[in-house]
Amino acid sequence: MRAMEWIDRLNRDGTLPDGALLELISARHGLSGTEREYLYLLARKKSTAVFGHDIYLRGLIEFTNHCRNNCRYCGIRRDNGALHRYRLTDAEILSCTDEGYALGLRTFVLQGGEDAYDTDGRICRIVSEIRKRHPDCAVTLSIGEKSRESYRRYFEAGAERYLLRHETADAGHYSYLHPEEMSMEHRMNCLYELKEIGFQIGAGFMVGSPGQTDACYVKDFRFLQELGPHMIGIGPFVPHHATPFADCAAGTLEDTLFFLALLRLYFPKALIPATTALGTIHPRGRELGVLAGANVIMPNLSPGAVRKDYLLYDGKICVDDEAGQCRDCIGSRMHSIGYRTVAARGDYPGFFGKPDGLPAGENPESETGKRCMVSEQQEEIN
Repeated sequence: MRAMEWIDRLNRDGTLPDGALLELISARHGLSGTEREYLYLLARKKSTAVFGHDIYLRGLIEFTNHCRNNCRYCGIRRDNGALHRYRLTDAEILSCTDEGYALGLRTFVLQGGEDAYDTDGRICRIVSEIRKRHPDCAVTLSIGEKSRESYRRYFEAGAERYLLRHETADAGHYSYLHPEEMSMEHRMNCLYELKEIGFQIGAGFMVGSPGQTDACYVKDFRFLQELGPHMIGIGPFVPHHATPFADCAAGTLEDTLFFLALLRLYFPKALIPATTALGTIHPRGRELGVLAGANVIMPNLSPGAVRKDYLLYDGKICVDDEAGQCRDCIGSRMHSIGYRTVAARGDYPGFFGKPDGLPAGENPESETGKRCMVSEQQEEIN
């Protein structure tokens, strides 16, 4: 089967011509169970060659569900009048980071809708205070499309990473998913500006979203190759009852795992999460995501009182768990498949010229351990 030839070529070369990639993507439903497992095995080998069996954790804080946008797939869209809206105070956000730090998390992700209440001054104030309290931690922002000047201010305040999923690299598909006032070109330009400023950037797309074709996926891979993001987040489309796409079918587990594995073969050093949405459509979705090449999981640190109000899609898991329960559950799940969560920032390899500090109990023979030992030796020489 030619699909297997393309998989082997991708594993060897790290890329495919557009025609070959389209042929492989179009053939995915015809792959046997054995052939799929072979793809996942190759992806795991790529991931463990760089990261060992370490899984990085990102403490997610969903601090506002107000949003000016009206994306047709999103549960917190502007026109959802039935949604109870909320905003966390500065003190509530900082309390979440303090709790996360005590649980061993060293990256915090501030995620929210595009809320006019969150001025540059407020975002910078919060970022600065987090870095002051926890200087060994990274702050990631995921708050949508802003001006270049705003991005620069966030970076100077201490934010080092920014997540902005491009959702789709096909202009027609983008227009179908989003309102007229949003454009694919502007969103992509934001990503390039973020990278130019110095952020570690994250992009990504939905799997199985309404109107998506195999040719759309090819454009996604090409765009990601051109952009060169440090983080790539994909997850299945899951419908929300209060959106125009309420009756559309969800993306499948099989497709999401297939594209996770392809991404790992294309981007061996990328930080790729096994998303909550993947865990929502299958009880072991996040474990299967890691076994298909993912190496990041994002436990929820948001206060329990607001978690049910930040539903981008229906059926979201972990909305009733306490932060500690979520952290412990993820650790146990990863241990069950031969991986372990680590207390580390989890930067893109080599981004800062100095790898993460050795986590407690780190095996010095692992890839992470070797990198850290080299760094320590260099410091001793200097």
